[in-house]
Amino acid sequence: MPVRQLEEYLEANRVRYMAHNHSPTFTAQETAEATHISGKEMAKPIIIEVAGKHMMVVTAACERINFDRLSDAIGGEKVRLCHEDEFEDEFPNCETGGMPPFGNLFGMPVILSAYLASNDTISFNAGSHTEVVQMDMLDYCTLTRPRVARFTILH
Repeated sequence: MPVRQLEEYLEANRVRYMAHNHSPTFTAQETAEATHISGKEMAKPIIIEVAGKHMMVVTAACERINFDRLSDAIGGEKVRLCHEDEFEDEFPNCETGGMPPFGNLFGMPVILSAYLASNDTISFNAGSHTEVVQMDMLDYCTLTRPRVARFTILH
């Protein structure tokens, strides 16, 4: 999903946002630093497998997943972290690892960390390692309808 497609989606849903270009980065924390965005606000989508299906977990760049808590948050199901080569085909037109945190656009439920959800805004990769979008957290939650849960640890 190149940034233009994401922008069209946001505009079609009447969501205000800001888009920024930056030099290539490959982790959410690097992106936060390159764009001068707090690691508390920079979203990091992570793909997990639960009962044979992929789900998108969205945390802040400064968080780590506690897998026991995550399992509890989704009803005690066994959770497995997926490797990028297991899901890259599910995000057409996105650079691997640069997908936006809109699992709903790719047929995946979204689980959002309560820590990240407590922010007024959210920032994220827009399908590449050089483009970031910032938008209101309430708008993000309206569009993605995530399950919000406490399953992370700050690092």
